[in-house]
Amino acid sequence: MHVLNTKFVTIILTFLFFGLSKSDKHPLHVSTTEVSFNAKEKSLEVSCRVFSDDFESILAKNYKQKTDLSNPAMKVAMDELVKKYIIAHLSVNANGKSVKMNYLGFEIDHEATNIYLEVEKVSGVKSLEVTNTILYDMFDDQMSIVHLVKGNIRKSSKILYPDKQFSANF
Repeated sequence: MHVLNTKFVTIILTFLFFGLSKSDKHPLHVSTTEVSFNAKEKSLEVSCRVFSDDFESILAKNYKQKTDLSNPAMKVAMDELVKKYIIAHLSVNANGKSVKMNYLGFEIDHEATNIYLEVEKVSGVKSLEVTNTILYDMFDDQMSIVHLVKGNIRKSSKILYPDKQFSANF
């Protein structure tokens, strides 16, 4: 039954991310975050996916400037805003210790924005904890889906506003 529910949620989220035209408003406020341990590189690979329209709105509101994530002429300025926002609203602890995330960049994928970060020099992972408040400053019905991955072990959870943390032991 759990597998069926997971597949159903995945199908619904895929539809919401890809099935909307520009003029449609999505009924859910959802983001996804994945933290994956790369044993070969001894790093954590972090990716976030948020609806671009919501993300542009919160960036404009918080930083009081025009935002357009899909405009190549504004890429450098948008990188600064995205980095500032994500670092303020997402943190990761590995093995009980806070780790510094390096912002790598973002890209637009249909109606969503993918944001990429990396944590270097992580020799092993016994536990991971994510604190995620992305878009909490805009929506009180925000849902964050978090995936923590080590090898072929994947632990996932949804975090519903006002909760903000998910942790897993490996």
